[in-house]
Amino acid sequence: MSSQMMKRLILWTPALTIGLWEYVRHAFLLPYLSMDMGNLLAPIIVFVISMTLLAKLFKMMEDTEQKLHEEKRSKALLEERERLAQELHDGISQSLFMLAVKVDRLQQAPSEERDEQMTRLQGAVHHVHDNVRQAIANLHMKQEETDATWSELFMRMIEEIKADATWEPAVDWQLDDEEMTMKEKLTLFSCVREALTNISKHAHATEVQVCAATTDKGFECKIVDNGVGMLEDPFHVPGKYGLRMMRDRVHNMGWSLSLYRDNQHTVLAIKGG
Repeated sequence: MSSQMMKRLILWTPALTIGLWEYVRHAFLLPYLSMDMGNLLAPIIVFVISMTLLAKLFKMMEDTEQKLHEEKRSKALLEERERLAQELHDGISQSLFMLAVKVDRLQQAPSEERDEQMTRLQGAVHHVHDNVRQAIANLHMKQEETDATWSELFMRMIEEIKADATWEPAVDWQLDDEEMTMKEKLTLFSCVREALTNISKHAHATEVQVCAATTDKGFECKIVDNGVGMLEDPFHVPGKYGLRMMRDRVHNMGWSLSLYRDNQHTVLAIKGG
């Protein structure tokens, strides 16, 4: 039975019950029941019929809603696995290929160039390791989402970042995420973590701010640091897979991402609606 049909039955059951009772009373029971007794029995009969029939309908609606919830959750899990598969392909797979190329170059390089080639090779290895850790962290977060709220996961991530950084981020999180889907929350979560990880590794910052708020058109999230900034467009620097994947992830959600300098601060802003 469809949910639309169940809603109609729930709406019409009391009216049909009282109508049928009034017909039976006037057609067959009027000689045996007084008007007062009939009026007294009417709400009792409606209540009994409603409790008997509507209880089953409500149970059917709850079961239907539960199935829809499970289907939606399964779809969200599948979409997240597909996103992780894309990250593994675009990030780790490509990094491993470049790693193999660098190993070949190292073997063929003259002795005076091997130190430089070795440095590049070490950087590639660290990059692959970072990508693997990112993918594993995403998987762990997905497994824990049923046991922890969005805020708990976010603050846990902040604590993990603080443990490896020399700064403590100032957090102003005023985002009303009730209307956000799980996919949107996970995407924003991953972007904030990627941004903070990059600051910790490369920016040499002493102050970091993370703020997010709901706007008329959706939301805006900013990560601000007083680090060394960027000498060139980071989205076109070779080896900067993390930022490019963040940009692609944001654009796939229909959001916008900007990275700029403002009063000696680097600002990464994500806007969604």
